[in-house]
Amino acid sequence: MRRNCLRLLVASAALILAGCGFHLRGAATFAFDTVYINSSGPPPFNNELRRALVGAGSATLSDSAAAAQVVLDIPVIQDDKEVLSLSSAGAVREFQLIKRVSFRLHDKEGADWMPAGEIVIRRSYTFNETQALARDLEEQRLQRDMQTDAIQQIVRRLQSAKKPA
Repeated sequence: MRRNCLRLLVASAALILAGCGFHLRGAATFAFDTVYINSSGPPPFNNELRRALVGAGSATLSDSAAAAQVVLDIPVIQDDKEVLSLSSAGAVREFQLIKRVSFRLHDKEGADWMPAGEIVIRRSYTFNETQALARDLEEQRLQRDMQTDAIQQIVRRLQSAKKPA
């Protein structure tokens, strides 16, 4: 009896997960075979983007725009830091980090495979003057996480790119 209840519970959990559309991410499939990355970003961003595209799926990186089927332009990668709140004494209590990445995917002839887009990622953190070193390390970690998130979003958006008609 107990074994039948357990089987029923496992089967119902599997049906619920299947019904909600859950599935593992898997490998990315792109509508293009080769891509050239034209980025003005810092080397850590460019290197991580290259690794993500190579590891994601079906497209290979090209060494030149002329040899590639599509060109991924990333003209702007901007990091900002804003003050969110102040204490009653006027000291900063909370900061917000903002990363903006603009991109465009087009072919050699200039036809857009995907319209120009922008990814904006925000993270906030509290600041305490007595723990300045720890907060600097936290800010650097948040910047790396935001960079990884932006790159993953670019890869996911590239999956929806289609050849212009």
